[in-house]
Amino acid sequence: MEIIRYVADAQARVGVRSADRSVSRLPVGTIAELLRLRLDEFRTVVEAGGPAEAGTVRLLPPIDGYTEVWAGGVTYRRSSLARQEESVVADVYARVYGADRPELFFKSVPWRVVGDGEPVGVRPDSEISVPEAELAVVVNSAGEIVGATICDDVSSRSIEGENPLYLPQAKVYSGSCALGPSIRPIWEIADLQALDITARVERDGVAVWSGTTSTEMLNRSPDELVGFLRSHIDFPDGVILSTGTGLVPELSFTMATGDTAVVEIDSLGVLSNPVVPATSREFAWLTTDPTRSAP
Repeated sequence: MEIIRYVADAQARVGVRSADRSVSRLPVGTIAELLRLRLDEFRTVVEAGGPAEAGTVRLLPPIDGYTEVWAGGVTYRRSSLARQEESVVADVYARVYGADRPELFFKSVPWRVVGDGEPVGVRPDSEISVPEAELAVVVNSAGEIVGATICDDVSSRSIEGENPLYLPQAKVYSGSCALGPSIRPIWEIADLQALDITARVERDGVAVWSGTTSTEMLNRSPDELVGFLRSHIDFPDGVILSTGTGLVPELSFTMATGDTAVVEIDSLGVLSNPVVPATSREFAWLTTDPTRSAP
């Protein structure tokens, strides 16, 4: 069972997609409405389903309303080592990996998020840009983890490496956040910290970089990260928290326009995105309407 946001009859809707790919519409208009519910209420609505949708549907990113995307950093040892390798102030990353308080940062508002099949962007002023394959937990307004999805936290290694204070420029820009293809309900995931993650970058149909890890390598549990995030801030429409990456290419590698970034996580599916320049012209379609479609 997958919770999806999709277009049918020129309207954005929320539904459940079954293993046979059939879709039933839920009695809510937005994902945000679902995330205002307690977990028991959330489960009742999702499992009850609704009327069947006829024909195929076009998926949208599984986020809307005022639901924000946040992310954790340096939550895997590989990430800690990579950040130290690229940074002129490596000690910052070595210290945060084992610190009591995690690194947490704002990633995206809903309308900037792209979904499966839609393009991600690389900054033209970045020498090294990479995909960051991450488990993202979906959290309701009460702070309960109600599901999970895939996040590609596209980042500029070179900009962040110049100075840690450049983190927002390295992490938050047009096409830097991909989510999807759907939300897997938490009761269908046996263990959030036992999921295999694979990622690759394809160029002209050939994988030019790939890697594999597991969420069992997380240095901090999803519950711990959620607890720190919500300690002094409320999320009335819930929040999606990406838990960091354990897959970082060598410093000699960068994504380029024309590549395709692919992330796969057990139980959550596959998120695939073509790569384009992160310019206003390339991402103008994001600001059109809720049923927007990438060119």
